[in-house]
This record gives sequence, structure tokens and C-alpha cells, in this order.
Amino acid sequence: MSQIKLSQNFIRNIVKLALNEDLYPSGDITSNLIKNEKIIKAKIITNQNAIIGGLLFAKHAFLLVDKKIKFVAKKKDGSFVKRRSVIATIQGNAQNILIAERVALNFMSHISGIATKTNKFVKLAGKKCKICCTRKTIPTLRVIQKYAVKLGGGINHRFNLSDEFLIKDNHIASSDIKKIVTLAIKNKKGKKITVEVDNLKQLKEIIGLKFDTVLFDNMNIKILKIGVKLAKKYYETEASGNVNIKTIKKIASSGVDRISVGSLTHSTQAIDLKLEI
Repeated sequence: MSQIKLSQNFIRNIVKLALNEDLYPSGDITSNLIKNEKIIKAKIITNQNAIIGGLLFAKHAFLLVDKKIKFVAKKKDGSFVKRRSVIATIQGNAQNILIAERVALNFMSHISGIATKTNKFVKLAGKKCKICCTRKTIPTLRVIQKYAVKLGGGINHRFNLSDEFLIKDNHIASSDIKKIVTLAIKNKKGKKITVEVDNLKQLKEIIGLKFDTVLFDNMNIKILKIGVKLAKKYYETEASGNVNIKTIKKIASSGVDRISVGSLTHSTQAIDLKLEI
């Protein structure tokens, strides 16, 4: 499976794109009104409890604008912080700090939001059931969002379409479940195979074939428990569909090995952070 690599070079490049988006075509015309020699001290503060993340993104946002800015992280990515905690301190040219402020906070707010939501699901699911994300990510930002999931204690599903065979409902609707699974087994070449089923009839058609994971999609708890009991001897088990804070405990109680949650990345609320001078 593809590995998530958050290298310094990757972070710098993605932050540079964000700064270019903010500064095109005429720069920060408001911050340019401030005297250029003005030196200030500022703090990044959280307005709510959170799992914090994205500190290196924030640091690079400031340093790409002005290498002389001093950015000191007071917390580590993945750490729990309480409301009003100081996450980092910044000292340097006022104009340049204000230019980078929003880009730095946007990265941190988004990454922290995903990490915090993931952590809530992880705690509710319990120690025996893993929480994983999906490919329902913002295009071009997948690596960042999946990094945030790991900060919150979750695990990553496949990163892209080449990582593993994931035979879903539309593949099955376009073919035959037993036939397409058999073809995947013949062509696996070291790749894992996951097969999605939405009823027990489909499961019984393929049970015993040599693949890795059964994904139970949108099943009620009663049927899901039966499915897990039938499959657990042969396969890793996964559940998806209608997963939220209210349903996660019941789904985990089925004995499923992992639960995939699309909302971790496609609809997470950002953490409220601010830069205070």
C-alpha cells in the first residue's frame, strides 16, 4: 500500500501553493499599510479542546514569507490540548506575520479538526475495533487528510486505486460477484483484496475464496452480527455506511475488525484557532 510521506519538501510546496493563492496578484494590500520595521510577538491559541495537528505547515507558512520569523511550537502534532492552550509562539516582522496568518491557521484548523473527530470515533469504537478513513477526500489534499486521521488514532484505508482490489457494489452490478472475485485472486500479484457485500446471499456466494477482507455495507446490526460470525474464520471484517457518533458503538459491538468512516475527511468541522498579538 502507498505510504504517506509528509516530507519537509512536500509541506513546503503545498504551503507555497496556498500562499500564492492568497497573495496573487498584488500581495496583502492591507498588511502593507503597517510600518515594515514593526516587530511583534504573537501566539496561536485554541478556542476549544482538540487533538492538534499541522504545526509544521504553520511553521513553513511563516518562514516562507520571512525566514527571520521565529516560530516556536509549544505542543506536538497528535497531542490533546485544552481550550485556551497556547499552541505556538511567533515573533518577527508584523507585516509578514499577518501575511502568513490565515494560511497557517487554515492548515492547522483543518488537520486538527480531522484528528479530533477521528479520536472521538476511536474512543467510542473501543480497543478491539479500528477506525479507518476512505478516499472521500478533498482532491490533491488526500495525503494531508489521511495524515490527520492517523494523528487522531485512526488507520488509513487504501490511498489510491492501485493500492488494493476493492470490489464494490457497482463492480458487482457490472459483472458477477463470484466471477470478479475469482479474477481478482488470479491477478492479485501481492495486492490485498476486499469485497463489499450488502446482503448475506452475496457473502455465501464467495465465502471460502482466498481474499482478505469482507466489507459489510449498510447492514442492520442483526444481519451484520450474523455476517461477521460467518466470515471471521476466513477474513478480516469491515463495516461501512450510516456510521456516525450515535451509531458507532452498536456497529463496533457486532465484532467487526474495523469500521470505515467517510465523514472523517469529507465533512469534518475545523478546530477554532486564532492568532493573538
